[in-house]
Amino acid sequence: MARYTGAVCRLCRREGMKLFLKGDRCYTGKCAIDRRNYAPGQHGQNRKKASNYGLQLREKQKVKRIYGVLETQFRNLYERAEKMHGITGENLLSLLERRLDNVVYRMGLASSRKEARQLVRHGHFTLNGHKANIPSMTVEVGDVIQVKEKSRSSVKFKGLVENYTRTAPRWMDVNIEKMEAKITALPTREDIDLEIAEHLIVELYSK
Repeated sequence: MARYTGAVCRLCRREGMKLFLKGDRCYTGKCAIDRRNYAPGQHGQNRKKASNYGLQLREKQKVKRIYGVLETQFRNLYERAEKMHGITGENLLSLLERRLDNVVYRMGLASSRKEARQLVRHGHFTLNGHKANIPSMTVEVGDVIQVKEKSRSSVKFKGLVENYTRTAPRWMDVNIEKMEAKITALPTREDIDLEIAEHLIVELYSK
């Protein structure tokens, strides 16, 4: 399956903001944005002001990189959001938030979405009691995501429970002792604490 294998810190520098792609490292002085807050490449410090199209493109690229999805996946999600009732941009963000890998990250069982995606692929989780190893699966209200019984005894998950400090979003009910979460509502725009101008993405795809 296609995936980005380059240096993820370059992505943050290209977007000019922290995308929190490396988990705990992003909160330290080693973060690339803190050390070199300009775009990568030979002419990174001399970039001109972006056009309207450039701003729209950068916003789309930023959201793709935050959630770790590729172009075809993103386009399919946009088309799905367009057919839903409500505001297309907000529908798109809601669908991205409801991806299984993002849910695992929001539960606090991974330091980054990339790590959450890896944990899902390795089969550490169940969805409503059934095997769930596809990161792009969309969860619905009432779904229960849980760490598999045989995975709970691992050093990693035991350590997460002992040192748990994360605050789960209000659209899910997390029981860290049981290593599970129940989706109690669909995420709304107010629940997504990311600097995203989703209207620019809608404008880009509406051309």
